[in-house]
Amino acid sequence: MASDTPIYIELAVAVSPLEPFRDLFIAQLGAVGFESFSETEEGFAAYILKEDYSASAAMEQMQWDGVTVSVKEQEIEQVNWNAEWERNFNPIEVDGRVYIRAPFHAERAGFEYAMLIEPKMSFGTGHHQTTHMMIQWLLETPSNHADVLDMGCGTGILGILAGMRGAKSVHGIDVDTWCIENTLENAQRNGVAMTADLGGSEVLSGTYDLILANINLNVLLADIAHYEKALRKGGSIFFSGFYEDNVPTLRAAAEALGLTFEGVKAREQWRSIKMVK
Repeated sequence: MASDTPIYIELAVAVSPLEPFRDLFIAQLGAVGFESFSETEEGFAAYILKEDYSASAAMEQMQWDGVTVSVKEQEIEQVNWNAEWERNFNPIEVDGRVYIRAPFHAERAGFEYAMLIEPKMSFGTGHHQTTHMMIQWLLETPSNHADVLDMGCGTGILGILAGMRGAKSVHGIDVDTWCIENTLENAQRNGVAMTADLGGSEVLSGTYDLILANINLNVLLADIAHYEKALRKGGSIFFSGFYEDNVPTLRAAAEALGLTFEGVKAREQWRSIKMVK
């Protein structure tokens, strides 16, 4: 009788030099189906369902001149996700205003926005540089009475923060079932009313005052016309999930649709831009 327990592939990846390539490779693997990551002294561990795994596709995401990568692969039946996250998820502080913690972390006073997140197998718990920049954009942008779309919502951090800042409505979209469940659970934990749909740009309906798109360059370029159509006149889009060299390409694609460039944020090799309609 076949087991109902899902089989996962675990990749133990050693990277040299470690920074900034650990974050870069994690981001790129996340874009090709890897569901969870944990940092190690030498690099990181990455997890993906066996049925979704392609060794060649994974290795393509970890090619970089001057960087040495070694990978050990094994099949595992069960992953203790809670233990993985507890070991690797540290509290997050952004500009002294936002504090994001998991249930196993102590509460801290003195922050304007204190968020409780229980990450599961979704990517984007706020450690990543791109999420940090998106939070900074949100802190600079009045969102009270705004209808907000969190595209590629992951754990729901960005949408939840928008809700905490007074958004009229917050809707998330993600291609990962785990992310949808996790987003809705985390929103409830933080007292934020949030809805979410499973899928990509094909499930996008309605219009929004603010669109948050922290994904990756290929998806952003493929879907940018859908985002522009869903953005109301006078609204803003924050794009993140790409590198410095990608800014001109994404900016040109947005400007070709009539959007106006309003600024860029930088954090190590990562970039985030703001476009308005």
